[in-house]
Amino acid sequence: MRTRSAPLHRLVRWTAGPALLMALMLGLAANIAIAQDQSTPESTPEAGVLDQNPVYIACDENVTATDGSDATPIPATSPATTWTLTADSAARYKAQEELANKGANEAVGQTNSIVGQIYFDDQGMPLACSRWDVDLRTLTSDESRRDNYLRGNTLQTDTYPVATFVLTSVEGLDQPLQDSQETSFSLVGNLTMHGVTKLVRWNVTAKLDGDTLTGTGSTSFDMEDYNIEEPHVGPVLSVDHHITLEVDIVATKSA
Repeated sequence: MRTRSAPLHRLVRWTAGPALLMALMLGLAANIAIAQDQSTPESTPEAGVLDQNPVYIACDENVTATDGSDATPIPATSPATTWTLTADSAARYKAQEELANKGANEAVGQTNSIVGQIYFDDQGMPLACSRWDVDLRTLTSDESRRDNYLRGNTLQTDTYPVATFVLTSVEGLDQPLQDSQETSFSLVGNLTMHGVTKLVRWNVTAKLDGDTLTGTGSTSFDMEDYNIEEPHVGPVLSVDHHITLEVDIVATKSA
């Protein structure tokens, strides 16, 4: 008895069909993966206090090894250009608080008493030992009772009047700042405040415009990082221990 075989064209159609469908599905999946990879931007590193010891850096004003007398210093490099902060620069804190009869509130204190210098090498890259200093005694908010309490009790500015940031490294910047072009990157360095030094990361955006350098930066810390006690004054019921710091930098080329 003869067995009828399927026509050749039908065999080809049914055997090629699943293979073709699988190839199309794999190709679609690959295209989706490529599209997702291309559309996902690189994540910005988290600003704040890092889980590392402060860096012992051999700047003239920062020569004390905070993590051991045998620490090896990073040698300071002579800058090719220097940019000096102007009086238009500012520093501020932001804290979330709970007020009686009002509820949630954001406390903001600011000062223009910030001085410093940003150094660049001959390739136009920021150098370690760039720094800024903020006079904490001049921080003011919309509530004088808060300001007085912060100065006298929380920050103890009679004993610790200045907060200082000293740059030790730069992250996410692989070429010099371009004129009239905003660039985002991170500054890592030692932040000293209330008698404590921590290694912190600032996320910044900067722009060069001729002989003027402008930029904004932010970082954060927990009160416990700097042995700061939660303030209790007037209508303040509680304060979130996570504090945001911001700087507005305006600097002019001085060398």
